[in-house]
Amino acid sequence: MDAPILLKILVSLALILVSNKLLKNLSYAVLLGTLTLALWSGHSLAGMAEIAGRRFLSLDNGALLVVIFFVIWLSSQMDKTGVMRDLVENIRSYLSPRSAMAVLPAVIGLLPMPGGALFSAPLVDDCDTENQVPAQLKSQVNYWFRHIWEFFWPLYPGVILAMELADLEVHQMLLIGSPMVLTMIAGGYFFILRRVHLSSKRGAPSEHHVLSLLSPILILILIYALIMVFFPSLSHANKYLPMIIGLSGAMGLLQLQRPLGWGQWKSIFLSSRALNMGIIVALIRIYGAFIEARLPSGVLLMEQMRVELDSVGIPIVLLVMLISFISGLTTGVSLGFVGASLPIAFSLLGADADLSTRMGILAMTYPFGFIGIMLSPVHVCFIVTSEHFKTSLLRSMGRILPPSALILLIASILGLVLL
Repeated sequence: MDAPILLKILVSLALILVSNKLLKNLSYAVLLGTLTLALWSGHSLAGMAEIAGRRFLSLDNGALLVVIFFVIWLSSQMDKTGVMRDLVENIRSYLSPRSAMAVLPAVIGLLPMPGGALFSAPLVDDCDTENQVPAQLKSQVNYWFRHIWEFFWPLYPGVILAMELADLEVHQMLLIGSPMVLTMIAGGYFFILRRVHLSSKRGAPSEHHVLSLLSPILILILIYALIMVFFPSLSHANKYLPMIIGLSGAMGLLQLQRPLGWGQWKSIFLSSRALNMGIIVALIRIYGAFIEARLPSGVLLMEQMRVELDSVGIPIVLLVMLISFISGLTTGVSLGFVGASLPIAFSLLGADADLSTRMGILAMTYPFGFIGIMLSPVHVCFIVTSEHFKTSLLRSMGRILPPSALILLIASILGLVLL
């Protein structure tokens, strides 16, 4: 029970990975990892029930589950109406199937959508019409290229919070993030996409214009942006509300364009796929609740971890980078690592830190936290991608390690130059 908090967290995450491989059931794996962390942290059964119940019954958790259900329903609607097929055909008429396999999740990645990789996964599947590409490789392509914009795209909550904490403008965040986006694209091509072997023959375009096919996605982005700019109070009421409204608008527009009958809608709404995914996401959220909770001693778990790491005598810059990485690894969300690591970093720097210093620290810490997320077995996109393609979390993680290491190397160099 006196073991370091970091060890307890890493063992629980490793248990999720290993048990998922052995049990072939992600829900059981996440549940086992959560119970291990909760019991090893000293929580009583009553305390565990309180923490889990508070998270499960929270408004935020309910709204997130609604988003997940809407994402799956919109994806199924686009599939049943033929929009997905036409969109893939159009993209493939301009690009090779291999390029289209990377571009489609990148387009979906412009949406700050929880579990958005689940939306792009069927599009990646449709690029492989003859089932030539192993499911594991398609899973890695979808997961990696879905996230290439998260270093600077200002619709992402993590980016917004990072800019606020570092006191940076959008163009300054763009300056820091652009090299990382280019590195992520290059690393994704060299280590992942290059292994995809498909016919380079381009398809014939569908009779529908690509903008018309993308209109549900575009209307979703437009509604989300308008709400964030003109009605921010809706976002303050619940951070998922703008996305729910945007998804509803996208589904309504598509229904007007290509109507479905009640029988088809019934099969969409009653799909077991949505329920299974909802259960997995709810379990992940409960795991996150124990990461964010106070220990029986009354100290926040993440604060205890920071104290333990600080006591080792690690240099400040390395300490902040390590905390950022571990925060991303354990929470699986950008707000988690940004909120846990950046306030520590900037409080250590002092209030009079100049612009280049703030940009340098952010250039180092943000990519480390982001890669922590990408390697996290409790990252919703990682979970739903593996669940869609029925692939191993552990094997998927192995393939993304090399491009992840490349990003950390470039981030370290960029940060040192700015500092």
